[in-house]
Order: sequence, then structure tokens, then C-alpha cells
Amino acid sequence: MAGTAGTPGTPRVLRAMNDRAALDLLLEHGPLSRTRIGRLTGLSKPTASQLLARLEAAGLVLATGTSEGRPGPNAQLYAVNPAAAHVAGLDVTPHRIHAAVADLTGRTVGRYELPTPGRHPAQPVVRQVTEALDGAVQAAGLARDDVRRLVIATPGAFDPGTGRLRYASHLPGWHSPAVLGELAAALPMPVEYENDVNLVAVAEQRLGAARGHRDFVLLWNQEGLGAALVLGGRLHRGWTGGAGEVGFLPVPGAPLVRQVTKADSGGYQELAGSQAVPELARELGIEDVPGGPYAEVAAALVARAADHAQGPYRALLTAYATRLATGLASLVSVLDPELVVLSGSALTAGGEVLRGLVQAELAELAASRPRLVVGDVREHPVLRGALESALAATRDEVFDTSR
Repeated sequence: MAGTAGTPGTPRVLRAMNDRAALDLLLEHGPLSRTRIGRLTGLSKPTASQLLARLEAAGLVLATGTSEGRPGPNAQLYAVNPAAAHVAGLDVTPHRIHAAVADLTGRTVGRYELPTPGRHPAQPVVRQVTEALDGAVQAAGLARDDVRRLVIATPGAFDPGTGRLRYASHLPGWHSPAVLGELAAALPMPVEYENDVNLVAVAEQRLGAARGHRDFVLLWNQEGLGAALVLGGRLHRGWTGGAGEVGFLPVPGAPLVRQVTKADSGGYQELAGSQAVPELARELGIEDVPGGPYAEVAAALVARAADHAQGPYRALLTAYATRLATGLASLVSVLDPELVVLSGSALTAGGEVLRGLVQAELAELAASRPRLVVGDVREHPVLRGALESALAATRDEVFDTSR
């Protein structure tokens, strides 16, 4: 069996490990010279030169120019070839599908948004997905077959045992167990499905406030209230994929909701979800409550309240923080996370002011003392997480030079 490709310690495996280390450094730092790659990897100049020649021949790196502004001759710079692979992500909501395509470096190269209004979809799900994907692919100047992997984000989660979408009765057209098979037949690339809030956690772990943290909770409040649980560096999804569906959590201060899946709501959602913010504002005597979708109204009110040091708006923010901490206390008491990331427009709109109020309230309600931070990934965080998830798997495939 000596010389088998997968045998630890063989020259092929060692070369592949060095190749991956160099590619990861190029992704992290951008264009690097042969000398700089050698220093960062600990490889000799001849070995670094052979490595770059090998990766260039494989189409994984490109010569991108020369260094300037340093003594001596300019050095050739190398970068990951962005066209070596492309991935796509879809963010599916009841009202629209937002699609994007990214190259291997993570740069978004095409976007498309498909409106999907109404409780009863005018088009079958497969047609919606392919239309949204093709729109983003065409915007990137590519063909559908150029996409190596697709990750689709939805509310709720697909039950691994039945293939049915659970915890998202408000998403029309997606609940038939045949949907996943129909999509697999219609699309040429591997397709993965993930809960939307879980993908926000992926984005924050790879790019944002949770970088370097292996145990954290992400609390999301936008169209719905949810959480993502990352334990030991991995997403915890639960038996049916429903881990983190905290909107259904019974909490003090809200009536007990029964038949929660039929109601598509629960105690924590009723207490602290976006729809509760304008109602709370009116109770506190705020008269100029804007109209529009709950998530937009809640974000506007919370942002306005964060700018007020006193009066009814400060009372609104304080009461909202108490409601948020009430449900969060149950999570941190059970999970004891190192970090809690606050994300979604109804949380990030409050910035550091709201974060500080929730932190203070949580200290009164829970024995655990996690650090609270506001999420850093603000632009399309669900879609960014879908792309990052697709990129992680694709890079593992494309960057494996041992085969």
C-alpha cells in the first residue's frame, strides 16, 4: 500500500498540504511574492517556486503583477485564480428570492432578485429557483453549468428524515417532500439547504464578530426571531433541524401560545419579535409610529430610540432590551456560550446602546456571563453566509491537489 495517495506522510500528501497552506494564505493576504509565501509557510525558495509553478499549471493561481516601492528588483506577485470555480447562494423569503454568484476568492460577481409575492406562488418552486439562479449567473457573465455548488437558505429547516420543510409555514410552495428531488433533477450542481439564521452565523464566524470563536449564540431579529447555535466550532441543528427556533420559546411576560406550528409563532416571538416593537411604542405614548412591514418599522423605531437619552423613546429601548434578555437568559443558562452576537435589522439598528442595555439586563437574569457584540456582517448576511458555506466546501474540493 506504500505510495497510495491517501497515505499520511507520502510526498504527494505533503505537497498537497503545502499547496493548501499557500492557497489559504493567498486568500487571507491577497497577492504575495514567492519569497513572502516561503516565509509564511516555512518553505525554502526552491520549494516555494516549485509549489507556485505547480499551482499555476493547475489553474489555481495567477501571476498578477510585481511588487513596487521596495529596494531591489520588483518581485513577481501571485494570487488565487478567481475563475477557478464559482458558487451560488439563494436567500429565500415569502416575498422574494435573492440570488448571488461568487468567484473562488469570495468576490460577488453577479446578483439577481426575484419577487415572489402572495401566499400562493404563481410559479412552482423549481421554476422560481432556476429563474433566480439564472438571473445571477447571467449577471456574472456565466452559464448555469459554471456554478460548482449552490446553497439555498430558507426559514425553518428541512427535516432530514422526511424531506419536509418544518418551522416555516409562512413560506408557500416549499412544504412538499417532492421539492428537494425536483430541484436535484433540475440543477446540474450539488445543492445544499440550510436555515437562514444558521447561515448568518456562518458569515459572522468566517468574516465578522464571531471570528476565532468556537462557542457562540447568534440572536437574529428581523422578519422573525431566531437563533443559531455554534458549539465546538460546528452548527448545532438538532434532531429535526429545529435547534435555534427560539421564537417558539415560552417566556414570562407573554401569553402561553399553544399549537405553535399552526400559529407560526410562540411566546418569545410575541414578546420581542419585530411585530411587538411598534405595539410597544404605542403603549408608551409614541404617536409617530411609521407604517410598513414590521421589520422595517421596528428597525426605524429602534434606531430612533437609540438616539434618545430620555423620554418615551428611551423607555421603548429599555423595555425592548428587557424583553430580548428575557428569552436570551434561557439560552445562555443552558448553553453557557462564550459570545452572543446580535444580528438582524431590529437588533443592529440599536447599535451599542441597545447592546449595552441587553448586556446589563442579561447580567440580572442569568448566571452565565457571555459577552454580547453587535454583528459585523450587515449587507445581505443570509446570502453572504450561503456563499461562504458554498465556498468552504468548494475550496476543499478545488484546493485538494493530492488527487
